[in-house]
Amino acid sequence: MSLSEDFLHSEDLHPIDVVEHIAEHRDWEFDRVTDDQIAMAVTGQWRTYAITLAWSGHDEVLRLICTFEMEPPEDRLAVLYETLNATNDMCWAGAFTYWHDQRLMVWRHGLMLAAGQPVAPDQIERLIRAAVSASERFYPAFQLVAWGERSPKDALQVAIAEAYGRA
Repeated sequence: MSLSEDFLHSEDLHPIDVVEHIAEHRDWEFDRVTDDQIAMAVTGQWRTYAITLAWSGHDEVLRLICTFEMEPPEDRLAVLYETLNATNDMCWAGAFTYWHDQRLMVWRHGLMLAAGQPVAPDQIERLIRAAVSASERFYPAFQLVAWGERSPKDALQVAIAEAYGRA
């Protein structure tokens, strides 16, 4: 039975309940922080990503942030921000930002569910997969810019051809 079939008759489920069920099904480490928020760890090829999903009933948006630690040298920040701008031009769903004070690279995306529209497990799985895939795809470029003294253009050549396989 697929995850979608589990929720076939469950339109009144809270979006975070659906996320929690997926995390349990995938054996991901998770913590139900509040009724409206869950944090989990998802392992990729390059590292383990911290993913938080939060439901805002006020504006009916399921927000996802996927983070990983990154402490680039201060003198490389301007080039890193230039790389982020170029990276975001290559992304259609979601965007990267760098939270300097927390030393975190962040992928952000919001899934709008207006007018009480229920969320499907497949939507959440795709949202999480997109976050991990984008992080995996651009992680090497961020590393090359921060520590490899590479230009954004050169570093992003690594990410231009999306890798095939499993992230």
